[in-house]
Amino acid sequence: MAIYIILIIVIALVAYVIITYNQFIKLKKQMNNSYSVIDVYLKKRFDLIPNLVEVTKGYVKYEADILTKITEYRTRYNNNKDKDAFNKLNDEYNNLILVVENYPELKASEQFLKLQKSIIKVESELQAARRIYNNDTTKYNTKLNVFPSNIIGKMFNFKEGNLFELEDRKVESKNVNVNM
Repeated sequence: MAIYIILIIVIALVAYVIITYNQFIKLKKQMNNSYSVIDVYLKKRFDLIPNLVEVTKGYVKYEADILTKITEYRTRYNNNKDKDAFNKLNDEYNNLILVVENYPELKASEQFLKLQKSIIKVESELQAARRIYNNDTTKYNTKLNVFPSNIIGKMFNFKEGNLFELEDRKVESKNVNVNM
Protein backbone atom coordinates (compact mmCIF):
# COMPACT_ATOMS: atom_id res chain seq x y z
CA MET A 1 0.00 0.00 0.00
CA ALA A 2 2.86 2.40 0.83
CA ILE A 3 4.35 1.78 -2.59
CA TYR A 4 1.10 2.99 -4.22
CA ILE A 5 1.17 6.18 -2.17
CA ILE A 6 4.81 6.82 -3.14
CA LEU A 7 3.99 6.04 -6.78
CA ILE A 8 1.03 8.47 -6.72
CA ILE A 9 3.22 11.20 -5.17
CA VAL A 10 5.96 10.65 -7.78
CA ILE A 11 3.42 10.72 -10.63
CA ALA A 12 1.86 13.90 -9.19
CA LEU A 13 5.30 15.57 -8.93
CA VAL A 14 6.25 14.57 -12.47
CA ALA A 15 2.89 15.83 -13.75
CA TYR A 16 3.37 19.11 -11.88
CA VAL A 17 6.85 19.55 -13.35
CA ILE A 18 5.60 18.85 -16.89
CA ILE A 19 2.60 21.17 -16.54
CA THR A 20 4.67 23.98 -15.02
CA TYR A 21 7.41 23.59 -17.63
CA ASN A 22 4.82 23.81 -20.42
CA GLN A 23 3.31 26.91 -18.81
CA PHE A 24 6.75 28.55 -18.81
CA ILE A 25 7.21 27.68 -22.47
CA LYS A 26 3.77 29.09 -23.38
CA LEU A 27 4.38 32.30 -21.42
CA LYS A 28 7.83 32.72 -22.97
CA LYS A 29 6.45 32.17 -26.50
CA GLN A 30 3.67 34.65 -25.83
CA MET A 31 6.22 37.19 -24.55
CA ASN A 32 8.42 36.68 -27.65
CA ASN A 33 5.42 37.05 -29.93
CA SER A 34 4.43 40.29 -28.20
CA TYR A 35 7.96 41.59 -28.68
CA SER A 36 7.87 40.80 -32.39
CA VAL A 37 4.69 42.90 -32.68
CA ILE A 38 6.58 45.83 -31.15
CA ASP A 39 9.33 45.27 -33.70
CA VAL A 40 6.79 45.41 -36.54
CA TYR A 41 5.42 48.76 -35.30
CA LEU A 42 8.93 50.12 -34.83
CA LYS A 43 9.73 49.21 -38.43
CA LYS A 44 6.53 50.91 -39.57
CA ARG A 45 7.48 53.97 -37.58
CA PHE A 46 11.02 53.98 -38.93
CA ASP A 47 9.70 53.60 -42.47
CA LEU A 48 7.59 56.73 -42.00
CA ILE A 49 10.49 58.80 -40.69
CA PRO A 50 12.29 59.17 -44.07
CA ASN A 51 9.00 60.38 -45.56
CA LEU A 52 8.69 62.93 -42.77
CA VAL A 53 12.27 64.02 -43.37
CA GLU A 54 11.64 64.43 -47.12
CA VAL A 55 8.44 66.42 -46.61
CA THR A 56 10.09 68.75 -44.12
CA LYS A 57 13.36 69.24 -46.04
CA GLY A 58 11.95 71.92 -48.28
CA TYR A 59 10.55 73.92 -45.40
CA VAL A 60 13.12 73.33 -42.68
CA LYS A 61 16.32 74.43 -44.37
CA TYR A 62 18.09 75.67 -41.27
CA GLU A 63 17.53 72.53 -39.22
CA ALA A 64 19.33 70.18 -41.60
CA ASP A 65 21.41 68.79 -38.73
CA ILE A 66 18.26 67.38 -37.11
CA LEU A 67 17.32 65.64 -40.36
CA THR A 68 20.86 64.26 -40.73
CA LYS A 69 20.89 62.95 -37.16
CA ILE A 70 17.49 61.30 -37.60
CA THR A 71 18.73 59.46 -40.67
CA GLU A 72 21.97 58.44 -38.93
CA TYR A 73 20.26 57.13 -35.76
CA ARG A 74 17.61 55.31 -37.78
CA THR A 75 20.32 53.53 -39.76
CA ARG A 76 22.30 52.69 -36.61
CA TYR A 77 19.25 51.22 -34.92
CA ASN A 78 18.17 49.23 -37.99
CA ASN A 79 21.66 47.79 -38.43
CA ASN A 80 22.45 46.76 -34.83
CA LYS A 81 19.32 47.36 -32.71
CA ASP A 82 21.41 49.86 -30.73
CA LYS A 83 19.26 51.07 -27.81
CA ASP A 84 21.29 54.27 -27.51
CA ALA A 85 20.60 55.06 -31.17
CA PHE A 86 16.94 54.24 -30.58
CA ASN A 87 16.69 56.74 -27.71
CA LYS A 88 18.60 59.41 -29.67
CA LEU A 89 16.34 58.82 -32.66
CA ASN A 90 13.31 59.44 -30.45
CA ASP A 91 14.90 62.65 -29.13
CA GLU A 92 15.65 63.96 -32.61
CA TYR A 93 12.21 62.95 -33.85
CA ASN A 94 10.67 64.94 -31.00
CA ASN A 95 12.96 67.88 -31.84
CA LEU A 96 11.78 67.73 -35.44
CA ILE A 97 8.15 67.86 -34.35
CA LEU A 98 8.94 70.90 -32.20
CA VAL A 99 10.72 72.60 -35.11
CA VAL A 100 7.68 72.03 -37.32
CA GLU A 101 5.76 74.37 -35.00
CA ASN A 102 7.79 77.26 -36.44
CA TYR A 103 6.69 76.50 -40.02
CA PRO A 104 2.96 77.15 -40.42
CA GLU A 105 3.09 76.52 -44.18
CA LEU A 106 4.50 73.03 -43.48
CA LYS A 107 1.80 72.26 -40.93
CA ALA A 108 -0.77 73.27 -43.54
CA SER A 109 0.71 70.96 -46.19
CA GLU A 110 -1.70 68.14 -47.06
CA GLN A 111 1.16 65.66 -47.48
CA PHE A 112 2.54 66.56 -44.05
CA LEU A 113 -0.87 66.26 -42.41
CA LYS A 114 -1.41 62.79 -43.90
CA LEU A 115 2.02 61.74 -42.75
CA GLN A 116 1.44 63.17 -39.30
CA LYS A 117 -1.83 61.22 -38.98
CA SER A 118 -0.03 58.03 -40.00
CA ILE A 119 2.70 58.63 -37.46
CA ILE A 120 0.19 59.32 -34.69
CA LYS A 121 -1.61 56.06 -35.54
CA VAL A 122 1.63 54.06 -35.50
CA GLU A 123 2.67 55.68 -32.20
CA SER A 124 -0.67 54.67 -30.68
CA GLU A 125 -0.32 51.09 -31.96
CA LEU A 126 3.25 50.97 -30.67
CA GLN A 127 2.12 52.08 -27.20
CA ALA A 128 -0.55 49.38 -27.14
CA ALA A 129 1.94 46.72 -28.28
CA ARG A 130 4.38 47.81 -25.55
CA ARG A 131 1.66 47.49 -22.92
CA ILE A 132 0.79 43.98 -24.13
CA TYR A 133 4.44 42.92 -24.20
CA ASN A 134 5.10 44.32 -20.73
CA ASN A 135 1.97 42.59 -19.42
CA ASP A 136 3.07 39.25 -20.93
CA THR A 137 6.58 39.72 -19.54
CA THR A 138 5.20 40.52 -16.08
CA LYS A 139 3.08 37.34 -16.13
CA TYR A 140 6.12 35.28 -17.13
CA ASN A 141 8.37 36.93 -14.52
CA THR A 142 5.75 36.48 -11.82
CA LYS A 143 5.41 32.77 -12.61
CA LEU A 144 9.19 32.54 -12.51
CA ASN A 145 9.38 34.09 -9.05
CA VAL A 146 6.40 32.53 -7.28
CA PHE A 147 6.76 29.39 -5.17
CA PRO A 148 6.69 26.49 -6.11
CA SER A 149 6.97 27.25 -9.84
CA ASN A 150 10.21 29.15 -9.17
CA ILE A 151 11.85 25.80 -8.36
CA ILE A 152 10.90 24.44 -11.78
CA GLY A 153 12.08 27.67 -13.41
CA LYS A 154 15.48 27.36 -11.77
CA MET A 155 15.72 23.65 -12.61
CA PHE A 156 15.27 24.40 -16.31
CA ASN A 157 17.30 27.63 -16.23
CA PHE A 158 14.53 30.03 -17.29
CA LYS A 159 15.63 33.67 -17.13
CA GLU A 160 13.53 36.74 -16.39
CA GLY A 161 12.33 38.77 -19.33
CA ASN A 162 13.07 42.48 -19.61
CA LEU A 163 10.28 45.00 -19.80
CA PHE A 164 10.28 47.19 -22.89
CA GLU A 165 11.06 50.60 -21.52
CA LEU A 166 11.05 53.56 -23.79
CA GLU A 167 11.56 57.00 -22.45
CA ASP A 168 8.30 58.69 -23.27
CA ARG A 169 9.19 62.25 -23.92
CA LYS A 170 5.99 64.04 -24.65
CA VAL A 171 6.31 66.63 -27.32
CA GLU A 172 4.66 69.72 -26.01
CA SER A 173 2.99 71.62 -28.74
CA LYS A 174 1.45 75.02 -28.59
CA ASN A 175 -1.12 74.46 -31.28
CA VAL A 176 -1.05 71.12 -33.06
CA ASN A 177 -4.28 70.65 -34.94
CA VAL A 178 -4.74 67.26 -36.51
CA ASN A 179 -8.23 66.29 -37.55
CA MET A 180 -8.70 62.55 -37.47
